[in-house]
Amino acid sequence: MEKFEEIEQTITKRFRKEIWKMFVKGISEYEMIQDGDKIAVCISGGKDSMLLAKCIQQLKKISNVPSEAEYIVMDPGYNQKNRERIIENAKILGVPIHIFESNIFSVVANGEGTPCYLCAKMRRGALNQAILDMGFTKLALGHHYDDAVAISEEYEHVPMVQVPGNCDRYRCPPDQPEIFICLCF
Repeated sequence: MEKFEEIEQTITKRFRKEIWKMFVKGISEYEMIQDGDKIAVCISGGKDSMLLAKCIQQLKKISNVPSEAEYIVMDPGYNQKNRERIIENAKILGVPIHIFESNIFSVVANGEGTPCYLCAKMRRGALNQAILDMGFTKLALGHHYDDAVAISEEYEHVPMVQVPGNCDRYRCPPDQPEIFICLCF
């Protein structure tokens, strides 16, 4: 058995109650994935987004809902070591990633003000533009609860629905992909 298969079994068997069952229930009960959706599963390289990617992959194996998922990574200017770590971890997990570039880190480094705030806003803007350009209908983000709260503040015009099963959902304007955030612990 390959490493990614062991990880998949761990998610669906060992963590069935804590993660898998709640994830599937939230996605199913609130119809977060619908017929014909093209989902951008955004990967930062952290544990939350990598776990979400594996859950979406597993769900696609058992779901009767025809949809597409692509696993995307925005490289805002990572150093080579960090970029290689993301690529290697995705390979170990069996997650095929598509990386797109941006120069956000260099712009932020040359700017004034609070770099974390500026970087977060620029990353969100670059991500939103990329998923629109690529034709996605949904954006899936794997975050812990504090990140989800921060995003809900950024999208204050969008009502946030607390979803049992550790998923939050944002209803976005018609010309924007719908955002759903899963695995909020």
